[in-house]
Amino acid sequence: MLDVAMKWLGFGLCHQLPERSLFAAGHQLPVCARDTGLYLGFMASLALIALLERGRRRSEMPPAWVAAIGFLLLAAMAWDGITSYAGLRETTNLLRMATGIGAGFALALVVAPILNAQLWRGGSTGRILAAPWEALLWVLSIPATFALAWWILPALGTGYVLLAAACILATFTCVNLVIVALVPRFERGADRLRDLVPAILIALAVTLVELALADVVRLALLRLVARG
Repeated sequence: MLDVAMKWLGFGLCHQLPERSLFAAGHQLPVCARDTGLYLGFMASLALIALLERGRRRSEMPPAWVAAIGFLLLAAMAWDGITSYAGLRETTNLLRMATGIGAGFALALVVAPILNAQLWRGGSTGRILAAPWEALLWVLSIPATFALAWWILPALGTGYVLLAAACILATFTCVNLVIVALVPRFERGADRLRDLVPAILIALAVTLVELALADVVRLALLRLVARG
């Protein structure tokens, strides 16, 4: 049952090739190593930024040097993916996950201030990770998250599989929350986290629909290729 659920969760998102995927307690994670790293990294970065914000809810992008690191992290994942798919070099699941986690951390740099700007009534105009110690902690959390995901979390067995699934759902929900927040009912209307519950539930529902549609599209494409 778990394997079937995980297969359909990631079916429309990823190739799910076993040799490019991670396993825990004999169960394949819903998406490949690179995508697993992407979702884990995004949620770890977003959680860290929220913790460092401590209610300030700043809505501007991080300092230029932090943004530059984020760009390099995204470029590293693109380089690893493009060159390996093009047959120019071999890559490994370790490298796939490492670059995926880095890219996930980078994407949260963009999403976090947007969410702060659109959701909170009392948002601030300051930059996220503005203090050098905050930015340094964010940078150091990248290898720490990789070490946790590669060496420690697999010991959770099925818990690791469920955590990866939760990160997929949470990542899409956060991105969809940006869209939901454009509705006047939710735009800059929250004072506390519980005020966001209706918007979060709507974003989660949109996520489930998107994942189902992605599954349908992939199935249709596979059938079309088989007929051809």
